[in-house]
Amino acid sequence: MSTLSILPATEADYPALLTLNEAAIPAVNSIPQSKLAHLHAQSTYLGVARDDTGEVAGFLLALPETADYDSLNFGWFRRHYPAFVYIDRIIVSDRARRAGVGSALYRDLEAHIPAGCPLLTCEVNLRPPNPTSLAFHERMGFGPVGEQDTEGGSKRVCLMAKRLA
Repeated sequence: MSTLSILPATEADYPALLTLNEAAIPAVNSIPQSKLAHLHAQSTYLGVARDDTGEVAGFLLALPETADYDSLNFGWFRRHYPAFVYIDRIIVSDRARRAGVGSALYRDLEAHIPAGCPLLTCEVNLRPPNPTSLAFHERMGFGPVGEQDTEGGSKRVCLMAKRLA
């Protein structure tokens, strides 16, 4: 992948984002377009990475601690930290993996986080295991701050945080 552009998402991007999202299950949960629109409306960041052909190579959705979101993992961070930005999902297309898309999205997110925000948070599946994502987040400066079971115990996640300067 020679060039990559990252721009804020628009409604016109939703079909491509939802297609990528569905292809990434069980690493992420399925969401309908109405929920994507609801999260986008209150997001801190919804960035879309496109390759030099204009195809979506990946996206990242992040929410402030004030978001109206019923996620168990988001709720965990809300109970433990007064201020943070929560990475709800980052998805890179299969054809764009290992091309720096995820790192580029994270750098762009960090450039757009409101001044004074102390923490960037996320979770990574431990069950089913997602060792690639865990290693990626550790390389990006995240460390574990907790674990919890979700979806009736069928999933276990590592809750992770990165201190921001």
